[in-house]
Amino acid sequence: MRIGFRTTPQNTDWPSLEAAWAEAGRHDVFDSGWLNDHLTNPGRDRAGPSFESMTALAALAHLVPGKSVGQTVLAATFRHPSVLAKQAVTLDHVTGGRYVLALGAGWHVGEHEAFGIDLPPLGERFDRFESTIRVVKALFGDEARRPPGVTLDAPPYRLAGATMEPGSLRPGGPPLWLGGQGPRGLRLAARYADGWNFASNLDGSPGGFVERRDALWRACEAMGRDPSDLTLSAQIVIPGDAAGRRAALERAMGFVRDGAAEILLTTPARDGAEGIRRLATEVAAPLRDAHG
Repeated sequence: MRIGFRTTPQNTDWPSLEAAWAEAGRHDVFDSGWLNDHLTNPGRDRAGPSFESMTALAALAHLVPGKSVGQTVLAATFRHPSVLAKQAVTLDHVTGGRYVLALGAGWHVGEHEAFGIDLPPLGERFDRFESTIRVVKALFGDEARRPPGVTLDAPPYRLAGATMEPGSLRPGGPPLWLGGQGPRGLRLAARYADGWNFASNLDGSPGGFVERRDALWRACEAMGRDPSDLTLSAQIVIPGDAAGRRAALERAMGFVRDGAAEILLTTPARDGAEGIRRLATEVAAPLRDAHG
């Protein structure tokens, strides 16, 4: 069982975000560090301050040496998949192979409309999401490491002799985690992913994780894939009060009992170093003691 900290880079200043990550780097109880990926505040329909997550992570990763880093999850709609693959390989080098590429189909209507980013209807969105996955995986492959490169039709995207030079440090590229919560998203995870992330804040039912876990395992079995090949993770928003943190700890323990191999504990970056210390001592350390 692994434990990650996850900060929201919204409604904060850079010194607070940097202090939070620097503090997390001092705590061995954390195995990984994560951001979310939004252009505005996802808790609002429109606007709200937010740092961009790829550049932010590149600047923060050195503060948590030895820990995996990533975003849960990047919106596939925000970046062309070829540029995304290049960014991921760059972060793979920056971090010495610690970067995890976690992807979702995109969902926040307001930020897409505000910035003129296309958010297709759900069916088309997942068609494009699968195409994004195919492009990224092709560019992570051996064929793309040298000329003549890789050619691929994945509408609306196309590769024509594309190379990824330098290639990733990790063979096959950074691990790919997917964040789809519905039936098609789970099938895509079963087909393509190294890991799957459950966003507990998007599902209020206690059995949401187990229901999706079972559906994911059925999809793996239907494709002839061993479900144990997939890393299951769950992210939990940790309340700011002591009673809320105790309740979140119990919830995290339930996720571990139900098969989550990595628990991502989310705290606001605006709470800075003190927020990370509370997270480490009141939630992460007791979780490690119980299930480590």
